[in-house]
Amino acid sequence: MNREYQIILYGATGFTGRLCAEYLKNNYPEIKWAIAGRDRQKLEALKNSLDLKCEIFLASGEDKESIDKFVSKTKVVLSTAGPFARYSNLVVKSCVENRTHYTDITGENHWVKDLIDEYHEKASEEGTRIIPSCGYDSIPSDMGVFYSVQQMGKPVKKITVYHSGQGGVSGGTTETMFTIGPLPKEKRDPFLLNPQNSVSESQRNLSKDGFEIQKIENTDSYSGIGLMSFANTRVVRRSSALYDADQNSYGSDFIFKELGSYPSKKAARIASLGLILAFLVISTPLRHLIRRFLPKPGDGPDKETRENGWFKGLFKVEAEDGEIKYFQIYGDGDPGYKATAQMVCESAITLAISDELVVGGVLTSAYGLGNPLLDRLINSGIKFEEVIYN
Repeated sequence: MNREYQIILYGATGFTGRLCAEYLKNNYPEIKWAIAGRDRQKLEALKNSLDLKCEIFLASGEDKESIDKFVSKTKVVLSTAGPFARYSNLVVKSCVENRTHYTDITGENHWVKDLIDEYHEKASEEGTRIIPSCGYDSIPSDMGVFYSVQQMGKPVKKITVYHSGQGGVSGGTTETMFTIGPLPKEKRDPFLLNPQNSVSESQRNLSKDGFEIQKIENTDSYSGIGLMSFANTRVVRRSSALYDADQNSYGSDFIFKELGSYPSKKAARIASLGLILAFLVISTPLRHLIRRFLPKPGDGPDKETRENGWFKGLFKVEAEDGEIKYFQIYGDGDPGYKATAQMVCESAITLAISDELVVGGVLTSAYGLGNPLLDRLINSGIKFEEVIYN
């Protein structure tokens, strides 16, 4: 694919978009890239403040013609323009039409389901890779499971991950949460993103959404509700199904569960109750009242919060033969922002320069990017390792 640019960053003036621009400038000076968005004044200000040596493309999420102009010029579009169902829908459509690869940081599974239904077949036939959810939603879970299965080297029956972290919240994230609102029952399916006829009765019975508050084996921590589990579990299950269809199964009737990890039973109870109440509020008209008191789009955690943040995922892996091992992913930086920018930029770079990627479709990070991305994440400072308990 011969294009003028390797990556164009769309939504560059948003909070996470700016972090992505900084990351690309600081880590990949050899890459030819550009920025795109709907406000020329903000794009010029971003370019000047970061001293970027890149071009600007003006494009609105509702203007297909302006989107086509920049999509057709690049090998990869990296979008941070959320809510994605509102601002990035036509971008994906243009990417499929122009055979341009795409990645983003969405956690909007209901939208990803629509992309699969509409574009997977065509993108698969033409080798176009549409890979959403490459930020904190859902790289740690998806790539952590991918790594753990590879390290086991044998069929895996079940993986349970316990996530913990420290960071802040941006206005873009809260805007997305409040925009989605209540979802219909069919969009809450634990296997929402799976291909048809890829779920066994056993998998469905053992994969219901929920959580338990109990001590996590070999640790001083307690499990509770997982903040991003509703998004991440669907992505991991799609990865598993895609590998299964490719005759490279994680394991027969593979089960994946995701929980939060908290320092005490009390903390697990308080956090779980708080999240349940928050989800309930979002599902009612009360969300319009609460929204005004939360960060606005463009706002986000300060630099100190971003730098002092961290994330960790502990994976309990149960093989079909009964062996149990533990693996861990750990990264420095606010997971929702600094680490998200790192992860999605490395995903975009992988799409732009990894010649061994051949599969097309609406894919996941584990299936569509696999080992080339894993190597880049490790080289960028994210740790994947086995944990051995005495």
